[in-house]
Formats: sequence, C-alpha cells, structure tokens
Amino acid sequence: MNTDNTSHPPHSAPRHRRRATVPLLLAAAGLAAAALAGCGTGDAGAAKSGAHTAAKGPQDTGKKVLWLGDSIAAAEAPPLAAALKAGGVRFQDASSDGGGTVVEGDRMAKKIAANTHKRLAEQIRDFHPDVIAYQITTYDWGSPRQQQAAYEKLARTARDAGADLVLVTAPPFTIDDFYRQHEDAIESAPRAAARAAAKGGDHVRLLDASALWGTDASAAKAQRSKDGIHSCQQGSAAFAQWFTKRLGSAYGFTPAPPEKWADGSWTGNERYAKLGCE
Repeated sequence: MNTDNTSHPPHSAPRHRRRATVPLLLAAAGLAAAALAGCGTGDAGAAKSGAHTAAKGPQDTGKKVLWLGDSIAAAEAPPLAAALKAGGVRFQDASSDGGGTVVEGDRMAKKIAANTHKRLAEQIRDFHPDVIAYQITTYDWGSPRQQQAAYEKLARTARDAGADLVLVTAPPFTIDDFYRQHEDAIESAPRAAARAAAKGGDHVRLLDASALWGTDASAAKAQRSKDGIHSCQQGSAAFAQWFTKRLGSAYGFTPAPPEKWADGSWTGNERYAKLGCE
C-alpha cells in the first residue's frame, strides 16, 4: 500500500462573480505554493461539471485519470480537469451528484453502488484509464467489513482494467440530520479504505486529504461552502493543486503550476453559482 498523509442542477454563473474569485486564486498560488482559499451540491444523476469529456493536454503524458465520487468530488472536478489537462494528463469526471458510492450498505446504497459499477464498466471500456481515483463519498454507508469489501472490489476492478486505484479520503463536512444516522459509517470509511489499500500492494494508494482540509468541517482550513459540505472555486482549486502534485509524484509527470490553469473558464462553472460562491 502507498499512503499519503501530508454529496441540484446548477445554472450559469454571472461573469462578474466568476472574475471576483480569480485574483485570490492566483495570489494564493504565488505565496510559496500556499493552498488557494475557500466555498460548494447534491441530487441524483451524473454530475454536470463541464469536465465529463476526456481532456488531452498540449504535451500529452499518455496518462489517463478517471475521477469517481459524489457531489463533493463533482465540485472539485472542474479545476482538477483544468490542472491535469494543463499538465498533459487526460481526465474524465465520473462523479455523481447524490450518489457515486461503491459500498453496498443499505437498500439505498446498494442501488447506488450497482449503478456506479455499471457506469464504471462503461467508462473503463471507453476511456481506458491508467488511474481510477475514488474519493470516499458521503454515501459510503455500511459496516467496516462492507466498506473494506467494497474498496477491495473496486481495487480488483481497477487491476483487471490495467489501472491503479487511488483512494482519497473525503474532506470534513457538516453532519446534518440527513447524515447523522450514518455517522459511524462515515467515520469508519477511511480506516476501511486504509485496510483495503494495505491489501492491494503497490497497485492501490491511499491519499489522506486531512493534510489539506484538516478534520474540522467548521475550521477555515476545511474550506467548506455555506452548506458545510462542498467547496467553491478556491477550495476546489486548492484540492486540484494538492492532488495533482501527489499524482505527479506517484506517476512520473510534472503538474502544471496554478498560473497555467487557475484563471480558466472552469471558474464560471454553473455548479458554483448554484452553491452561492462568490
């Protein structure tokens, strides 16, 4: 195992709102690689992040990353697509609002997981990823044993496709009334992922995103939006910078600096307007 320790349809964002965020992104990128600062959706269906098509960089590394997760991952996908494309890495966003889990815990989760695996098989067939990256979702409900079994199944799926699996812990998020009954499962999922990664050898990596977000959803470091769950442009860009650096280190490519992608059209993605990002 390689371990790194360092969950509504949107409408378009006004141009002036998008541009207001850009200077902050670029300023943060220039301060000794400091993380870019913070804001964030839910519902069923595939995420309409604008990053669903494969993106090929100008100097193609030959690497392909398939991104899985729920609406938290979907809010992170636009800058992640831009950052990887700028670094010559092809990217496909397979995150899903209101779902995305692979854990077959209860009746609802089983239906979501079945859909995730069905879509994943299609995406593997069409995209042929080298890396399948799965951010633990807010819907990974089930016992620790069910969670670990699900992550191991995902690892086998990746291996059979000739890809590595990168498991990423979720950022801290507000446990509201909807999530409260699943709090134990939310807490146990990262530990289950670590055990699954330990069994996967060099084929499976675990990235601990608490190095970026911390563990307190209410802290400024967590960069959560007003809903306490998702991230806005700046928080999502901070994640893209953090994640691409670790992918580059693991898979032998040089991530593009934020100046190459942070001020892109992705900042006006309609998802952020729906989240009330400024």
